[in-house]
Amino acid sequence: MAQQTQEQDINHLLKVRREKLAELQENGKNPFEITRYDVTHHSMEIKENFEELEEKEVSVAGRMMSKRVMGKASFCNIQDLQGTIQCYVARDNIGEESYKEFKKMDIGDIIGVKGTVFKTKTGEISIHVTSLILLSKSLQILPEKFHGLTNTDLRYRQRYVDLIMNPEVKDTFIKRSRILSSIRSYLNGQGFMEVETPMLVANAGGASARPFETHFNALDEDFKLRISLELYLKRLIVGGMERVYEIGRVFRNEGLDTRHNPEFTLMELYQAYTDYNGMMDLTENLYRHVAQEVLGTTTITYNGVVMDLGKPFERITMLDAVKKYSGVDFNEIHTLEEARQAAKEHHIEYEERHKKGDILNLFFETYAEEHMIQPTFVMDHPVEISPLTKKKPDNPDYVERFEFFMNGWEMANAYSELNDPIDQRERFAAQEELLAQGDEEANHTDEDFLNALEIGMPPTGGIGFGIDRMVMLLTDSAAIRDVLLFPTMKTIEK
Repeated sequence: MAQQTQEQDINHLLKVRREKLAELQENGKNPFEITRYDVTHHSMEIKENFEELEEKEVSVAGRMMSKRVMGKASFCNIQDLQGTIQCYVARDNIGEESYKEFKKMDIGDIIGVKGTVFKTKTGEISIHVTSLILLSKSLQILPEKFHGLTNTDLRYRQRYVDLIMNPEVKDTFIKRSRILSSIRSYLNGQGFMEVETPMLVANAGGASARPFETHFNALDEDFKLRISLELYLKRLIVGGMERVYEIGRVFRNEGLDTRHNPEFTLMELYQAYTDYNGMMDLTENLYRHVAQEVLGTTTITYNGVVMDLGKPFERITMLDAVKKYSGVDFNEIHTLEEARQAAKEHHIEYEERHKKGDILNLFFETYAEEHMIQPTFVMDHPVEISPLTKKKPDNPDYVERFEFFMNGWEMANAYSELNDPIDQRERFAAQEELLAQGDEEANHTDEDFLNALEIGMPPTGGIGFGIDRMVMLLTDSAAIRDVLLFPTMKTIEK
């Protein structure tokens, strides 16, 4: 009964707002016909420069978030990009007709005000309004201000309301923008060039993931959405562009959880004439630079855990990490049967297609990964799980690859890139076998990429960064959806 009464009240309020709009339109004051308003200042700018602006005229615009009508004078708060500012609205200053119109305005309406800057008796920096105009009528009701918008699902679906009601959310996305700018400025300063490569591809390679598939009507061909940026960027290295990077969306047809969204932002870069050691140095310097520039510190706290980007990052091989945290030394395991036996003894489930290197990786994921809290490079992966990576010259069962970890999460993946076209063809053949065995995440052979390698690719280091996870850590955000403006959501059936 109470819910029914509440719904009736809301419906009445919505009806009243539309009636107010109709009245404005009948009187030739349709707010939706206004095309511009000249804004001279924003809220925080006024507060931070009060001494300069006191008694000076300013004009601001934004959403009215509160209103206190007190006879011939009233107060309201306007929220703009930078925050909120109080406005003092008096009938004698703006005129009787304008004051009547102001009293009919609703919370959520977008208004423009012009007036002089002053400080109230309680010390609050405010605007003494001399003119006021309704710029856009809000026909919906904002969530109750003291509780905000707390329904998580609704916050993600209606991010526009979330941004209005929760200032910390807006701050997260402002920081995200600054993080991306900082990455670009650092890489540009290191001589890298930003490029763009196709999102619709005939062969989605460069990672182990199931792609989204679509049909291109104009060519009557099936295409896939890219799962990685790698293979096209390497073609550019072949073409003589020695340092390239791309920041862009990639798409993987897999599950949703706190760290995974089917479309996410990846940054990949490739540098000729260096290897995975050069990529480690670059990663360490880049993370340190971004944290210092965006947060003002190289010490970050995530979910109460302090991580120090200022110290040299730890470097450990996957073999040593598995030995350290599981007690199993894979240097003493020489055959697939021995690896399977070790897995059984440690209750690690594996598939029939898994080889020794795959089982080593399963040990790492089970025993070691969660301990990689401080910035750590886990190096020298088994060849079986690294189809695009150069083998270690002194131990060809392993490759020159590292994954960068923080907070127990994989943050980046890097290689000394495989540039031997004959070896690469053999690796693709092994991937094709996995596809035939039902592995939907295995790579198809990319003949054009092999042709590029046969043209000749210099020794190259490459790396891929998960931008969203980086933003999560630097903004102390609990889930990937908190750092995506519009995360993927299941459609609600009406």
